Amino acid sequence: MLEQQRTIKKSVSMSGIGLHTGAECTMTFKPAPENYGIRFIRGDLGGNPEIVAIADNVIDVSRGTTLGIGDVKVHTVEHVLAAIAGLQIDNIKIDIDGIEPPVGDGSAMPYVKVLQSAGFETQNSPKDYLIIDKTVMFHDEDKDIDIVALPLDDYRLTVMVDYQNPALGSQHTGLFDIEKEFVDDFASARTFCFLSEVEELADQGLIKGGDLDNAVVIVDRQVDEKDLKALGKKIGIKEEFKLGKNGILNNKDLRYKNEPVRHKLLDLIGDLALIGAPIKAQILAARPGHRANVEFAKKVRKLYQQKKLVKKYQLVKKEGVVFDTAAIERILPHRYPFLLVDKIIELDFDNRVVGVKSVTANEPFFPGHFPGNPIMPGVLILEAMAQTGGVLILNSVSDPNEKLVYFMQINNAKFRKPVVPGDQLYMELELVNKRSKFVTMKGKAYVDNVLVAEAEFMAGVVDKPKKTES
Repeated sequence: MLEQQRTIKKSVSMSGIGLHTGAECTMTFKPAPENYGIRFIRGDLGGNPEIVAIADNVIDVSRGTTLGIGDVKVHTVEHVLAAIAGLQIDNIKIDIDGIEPPVGDGSAMPYVKVLQSAGFETQNSPKDYLIIDKTVMFHDEDKDIDIVALPLDDYRLTVMVDYQNPALGSQHTGLFDIEKEFVDDFASARTFCFLSEVEELADQGLIKGGDLDNAVVIVDRQVDEKDLKALGKKIGIKEEFKLGKNGILNNKDLRYKNEPVRHKLLDLIGDLALIGAPIKAQILAARPGHRANVEFAKKVRKLYQQKKLVKKYQLVKKEGVVFDTAAIERILPHRYPFLLVDKIIELDFDNRVVGVKSVTANEPFFPGHFPGNPIMPGVLILEAMAQTGGVLILNSVSDPNEKLVYFMQINNAKFRKPVVPGDQLYMELELVNKRSKFVTMKGKAYVDNVLVAEAEFMAGVVDKPKKTES
């Protein structure tokens, strides 16, 4: 795998119609600077709004992957992203003057050829690989879908599908060397659907740009000639429909014997590009689809964001510690004698955090609370929990160095056992709800696995006051 980031050498364009919208558009790939990532730019809209290609910006996965921010959208981006990721391009601008990329032949190959014609530019910064060091799993019980990432110092994918259809049956495929195999063995695998789905897709206002040159239609039910003609007319295809004898509408030849599952692997590569970083892992996927792919990408992206945070704040790696005191001071504004969390030992990005406070006899509040019977004040236990939660909250916003967390409400606070010198306080905070500027959390504090306090917190995230010159 490549070690340095790369972009393309020059701008290149292609034009055509979108698969689902049928809308004409021109798409131009442009070089981008280091650490820019992949961004779609709607050049046809005022202000040329950008959409970063990350899982957080996915707004629809019904029949493809759609990115959007507010009213700005780009449909069916997975094949474009697969071409970019398959060619190991890290930074690129995709200027598009419509709502959906040209479908080409239904595979990623048209994009690959255009990008190859631009040439590649090696950049100075190293690739920011996400190295999977523990198993990451996604399971959809209802649809029997499993996607797993296993530790591996490389990037490999294995995909299995089973559609319970004689024309398709069970299929599997694997990619073991993206540099050698992607272009020749996977980029030209076309999108497909079943004959039984075609009318439903048309009724939903989709596949307006679909035809038998950009999609493989698998025959999964018997239809008479009259119904076939009516179907072709309904979806606006002039070519006459025939059931054929090879299980593919109009006897179209497959490019590979297992082309459908190869296309599923292609889709998976494109959707995993939404992690926002290249990964090193063994990916195993059973019966994947866009919805599952994106949910898995979101899960892995959280892991990526968490690792970036740890790398940013924790300068010296310590076993069993996510953030030590020095790292916490880089995140929180609190200082002695009011910094009441010593270390963070667990951080599940945007979900949960566990902090530790070692309560010693030297705490400045013990001489007055209470003389001869030192007990940690309940309000300071709540403050320690709140500071632990503050680490979680500040790490969930885009610019934590410019923000403060102000706690607005503390509800249902209960103190179940005194905390005294020598105790080690374990504080678990779980994110319950997050809006743009307000966050709610549930917190529990333990000593020796015994619950000593609990409460619910509401906090506001505000801008730091601007420093004024005297």
